[in-house]
Amino acid sequence: MNKELDFVKDMFDRIAPKYDFLNRLLSMRQDIVWRTHMVKAANLQKNSRVLDVACGTCDVALEVNTQLMGCSRIFGLDFSFGMLRLGKQKLINQDKKNIILLNADALNLPFQHHIFDAVFIAFGIRNIMDRQRAINSFFKVLNNGGRLAVLELTTPEKGVFRSLYLLYFQKILPIIGSFFSKHNNAYTYLPESVLKFPTPVEFSKIMKKAGFEGIRFKQMTFGIVTLFIGSKP
Repeated sequence: MNKELDFVKDMFDRIAPKYDFLNRLLSMRQDIVWRTHMVKAANLQKNSRVLDVACGTCDVALEVNTQLMGCSRIFGLDFSFGMLRLGKQKLINQDKKNIILLNADALNLPFQHHIFDAVFIAFGIRNIMDRQRAINSFFKVLNNGGRLAVLELTTPEKGVFRSLYLLYFQKILPIIGSFFSKHNNAYTYLPESVLKFPTPVEFSKIMKKAGFEGIRFKQMTFGIVTLFIGSKP
């Protein structure tokens, strides 16, 4: 494991206790709306087999479960024990036995090829340095006709809103985040990683190179979040 990956893993382990709270606070609860839209866009059928990569505290997995009314088999995967521990507690509290959690990373998926109907990754692909390899691995574990849904923070392209957003994102958010999480670097890393993330068009090319077709993206909330959808032919 390289030093950069070690840093990210340690960061998520440490901020895990305040992760959900800060997501709601810093997004003004829009993160719930974004995830709901993401799952709907995948157009899942009942009894689907679903993989949630970088599942964190299981918000996406639980949303899938809700939309399919429990008629699904969901695997949540994350490299952070801290996140998985909190996710597991949520599943116990809500008595969700059809969601299975695994400690693993996106570059080494512990699954055979052609077994999932959908793969989701929300706010996680930005933290993976070798994105092409990760997207390639998602493609391999999908059934033919399966869908990949990627939800990621992005940067508004231009205008006054971009300037206001960057002021909030680079100056105000790190102060709020570090105050509540007690981790000085995590919410400095966040804006830096978002600003380095490819444009929607560039990221769509990564998906296309992996073999996905029918790729489309939708920018939400003035472009601060982008949802990508692609299908395996």
